Amino acid sequence: MQRERPTALLIDFDGVLRHWDPELTAGVERRHGLPEGSLLRTALEWSRAQPALTGQISHAEWMAEVTRALAEQTGDPERARVAVEEWERDRGAVDPDVLGFIRELRAGGVRVGLATNATDLLDADLAALNLVDELDVVINSSVVGVHKPAKDYFHEACRAVGALPKQVLFVDDDDRTVRGARAAGLSAHRWTGPHDLTYLRAAFTA
Repeated sequence: MQRERPTALLIDFDGVLRHWDPELTAGVERRHGLPEGSLLRTALEWSRAQPALTGQISHAEWMAEVTRALAEQTGDPERARVAVEEWERDRGAVDPDVLGFIRELRAGGVRVGLATNATDLLDADLAALNLVDELDVVINSSVVGVHKPAKDYFHEACRAVGALPKQVLFVDDDDRTVRGARAAGLSAHRWTGPHDLTYLRAAFTA
């Protein structure tokens, strides 16, 4: 059965609308003598990241935990502190093609929501990247209290964007999250790069 044309878009932040330069992180690690990949590996360890992504602890508390873990790994608390502070100064960059697509949809009357697993730093990041006025709604896991790919998260996101799940197209770069969105009744597309915009534009005009 063919699905109806979507009336709303939910789009992921990191990996779709915002991108990070891995060389910047690698440069911080080299300058401070940290093992390659240790910053992201330590920060994204699920037992450490999950409380921040569900609003149980603040972003600052999460980074303090990352600093403590790196200090234990290196035996040098000061080096760990300085490295994390430098790493934190990079707030990523907006993908201009994705932002252009969002603007096209909104100009045509389609509501667009940012659907992201994030911390309480998200509002500051959106302001720093000049994105505050580029979205109709923001669904932040640390505010909702549950993270993607939970069904409750997607139902809350659909409510926020003002559409039924069957009317929403969700875009994310993570397979598990895309599967979760489909299980919640949304259409979902696995993002692989700007060439996907041809398909996404067609989904809203077909």
